[in-house]
Amino acid sequence: MKGVIYARYGPPDVLQLKEVAKPIPQNDEVLIKVYAAEATKADCELRSFSFPVKWFWLPLRIAMGLIKPKKQILGGYFAGEVESVGKDVSKFKKGDQIFGAFKLRLGAYGEYVCLPASYTLVPKPLNVNFEEAAAVPLGGLNALHYLRKANIRKGEKVLINGAGGSIGSFGVQIAKAMGAEVTAVESTIKEDMLRRIGADHFFY
Repeated sequence: MKGVIYARYGPPDVLQLKEVAKPIPQNDEVLIKVYAAEATKADCELRSFSFPVKWFWLPLRIAMGLIKPKKQILGGYFAGEVESVGKDVSKFKKGDQIFGAFKLRLGAYGEYVCLPASYTLVPKPLNVNFEEAAAVPLGGLNALHYLRKANIRKGEKVLINGAGGSIGSFGVQIAKAMGAEVTAVESTIKEDMLRRIGADHFFY
C-alpha cells in the first residue's frame, strides 16, 4: 500500500509518498481502507518536533523516537470502509463505513490502517461524506467531552471563546443541540459562519 511517511523530523518536505507494508488485522482488530484523513496541528508538531510547551520535549522525544520517528506514518483521525475484521470482532463487518480516532497509534496518512475494534470507531452517517466525517473526531470529541463535564442543561447560557476553531465550532453546535443559548466570541470574519451553525449571540 502507499503511505505518506516521514523518516526524519523536519519541515513539510520530509513527508514522502512511499510503498509500505499493508497491515494485517489481529484477532481483535479491524482493517480499514482510509478514504479521508484529518491533518492537524499535532501532526505538524510531531513532524517538525516543535512544540509551544517545552518541558515535555525530552520525554515525548524518547517516546516518539529520539533520533528518528518510531511511527513514520502520521494521522490520528480518519474516515473509511472496513475491509476485513479479526475473528473476535463482532461489532463491525466488511463494507461498514466508519470514522474515528487512533489514540496514539497514528497511521491515517496510509491507505490502510488496523485498529482494535474497541477504539473510538463509529458508523458514518449516510448524509455525511468521508471528508466531513474525518474532520469530526478532533473537534467534536473534545467539545462533547467538556460540554458533558459542564453538565449543560436546556435553557442555560453558554459562552464559547474562540468559537470559530475546530473545538469551538463543534462546541457551538453541540451546545445548541443540548438546548443552550450560545454566545460565540471570535473575530468578525467568522461571524456569519458561527450564526449559521447556531450561535445566538456574537462578540469579538
